[in-house]
Amino acid sequence: MSFDYDLGIIGAGAAGLTAAAGAAKLGVKTLLINKEEQLGRDCLHGGCVPSKTLIATANARKLITEAHKLGLPEVEQLPVDFNAVRQRISDVIGKIQLHDSVERFTSLGVDVFAGNASFLDRNNVQVENKTFSSAKWLIATGSSPKIPSIPGLENISYNTASDMFFLNKLPQHLLILGGGPVAVEMAQSFVRLGSKVSVIQRSRQILSREDEDIAGMVGDILVSEGVDLHLDSNIELVRSSGQLVEVIIKKTAGLEVISGDSLLVAMGRTANTSGLGLDNAGVRFSSSGVDTDSYMRTSSRNIYAAGDVVGKHMFTHAAGYEAGIVIANAVFRIPRKVNYHWMPRCTYCEPELSCIGYNEKMAGVDGLKYRVITEDFLSNDRAVTEGRNEGIIKLLLGRRGKVLGVQILGHHAGELLGEWISSLNGKVGLSTLAGAIHPYPTYSEINKKIAGVLPGEKIFSPGIRKILKLLFSYRGR
Repeated sequence: MSFDYDLGIIGAGAAGLTAAAGAAKLGVKTLLINKEEQLGRDCLHGGCVPSKTLIATANARKLITEAHKLGLPEVEQLPVDFNAVRQRISDVIGKIQLHDSVERFTSLGVDVFAGNASFLDRNNVQVENKTFSSAKWLIATGSSPKIPSIPGLENISYNTASDMFFLNKLPQHLLILGGGPVAVEMAQSFVRLGSKVSVIQRSRQILSREDEDIAGMVGDILVSEGVDLHLDSNIELVRSSGQLVEVIIKKTAGLEVISGDSLLVAMGRTANTSGLGLDNAGVRFSSSGVDTDSYMRTSSRNIYAAGDVVGKHMFTHAAGYEAGIVIANAVFRIPRKVNYHWMPRCTYCEPELSCIGYNEKMAGVDGLKYRVITEDFLSNDRAVTEGRNEGIIKLLLGRRGKVLGVQILGHHAGELLGEWISSLNGKVGLSTLAGAIHPYPTYSEINKKIAGVLPGEKIFSPGIRKILKLLFSYRGR
C-alpha cells in the first residue's frame, strides 16, 4: 500500500522536532503537523525557555542586592518594571525560535502544516479539511497545566505556568497553589523581583518527590528569602474579593484565609490527548497519557508516542531521548528499548537541585538496602570564595559500594550532575572518579571528594596500616 509519507508527526515540541529533523536528514519523507503556526510548543513558548530566562533575571537582581556581602557598596533597589522583564523573555524566545522555525525544518525536507490533527484510522489523519496518510505516525502533542477541581476556581481569573511570564505587571502578592518544581522556581523568582509570595501545598513538604531533608533545605532557603510556605494545607475554596483573590485553606489549627492580587495554579501537568481521535486509530490511552511499550510503540504498532503525552517523564530532555528511540525503531528498524534508569532531573531554584537515580524515598519503596554519604558545600573552596556555599551533595550506595543515586543541592548543581551522568552511564567506578584530576578551585571538586570517601575508607583502614608497618617498619601511630 502506498502512503503520502513515510513518517507523520503530530506535535512540534521537543520530541516532535527531534524526530522530524532526524528522520528528514535520513531521507525519510516526513510530515510535521502542529496545532499552532509557530513551532516549539510549551518548552519554547511557555515552559523551559521563558522560565529559565525569568529565573536568570531574578537571580541577577538577588546578586545585586547582596553586593555588600562581596565587599561592594550597597545598591539602591528600584522597583522592577515587569514590562521590561517580559520583553527580554520575548526576545530570548525569538532568538531560539529561529532554530525551531518552519523555514529551518522546511529546508531539511520536512513538510510542515498547521492545524488540529485527528486520526481517521491508523494510517490517515485529518487536518482541517485535508487528509494525510503515512506508513508510520508519531504522537508528540505534549502536555498542558493540570487544572484541579477546586471549588470556586472556575469562577475566577488565574494563571498557569504557561502564561505566568507575560503578565502586564509584577504581582504585589502572588499566591501559588502547589509545591512542585514549577511552584518552587516561580516562588523564588517573584519574591526576588519584589513580590510577596505565598505557596500553598497539600503535603507536608514541598518537592514531594524528593527526600525530606533535601526538600527541607530548599524550603528553608525560600523562607529565608521571604516566601510564606503553607504546608499540609487543604484548599477548601477559592473566591474573588474585590480586586483580590482569596484562598481558604484548612490546616490542623482550623481555617485560614490568604489574600493576593494574583494566583498561579502549579499542580502538575496532563497529557494532551483530547481531539486526536485516538480511538479511531486503535491507540490505547488513559488520563495519564498514551500507553506505550518499551519500544515507544502504541497499541497500534505503526503508531509511536514520545514526550509529555506519554506521561512518564515530563522533561524536555526525556522527550528528546524518547524521540531518538522512535527513530531507531521506526526508521532504522533496529529494535531499541527505552531505559529510564539514569534519567536526570533538575529544579532550577537557587541553589539548584539536581538528581539522578535513586533517592531514599525511591530506595525505600523498592526495598533496597543503602548507605548515605554526604558532603556539604561549606568545605568547597570555590563555593566559599563566591559566597555560594549553601547546599549538600548526597550519595546513595548499595551493595559493594555501587552508586544507586546522587542528589546535589548547590550552585551549578545541574552542571555538576553532568559528571555523574557520564560516569554512571559509562559504568565508571568511584575510585576512577576520585582519582581523576579536577582543577582547583572549582565546584566540581565536591564530586571528586565525595567519590573518594568509600575508597578512602578502604585505603586508610587499620588493616592497611598494619600491613604497611609490617612490610616497611613505619613508626607512626
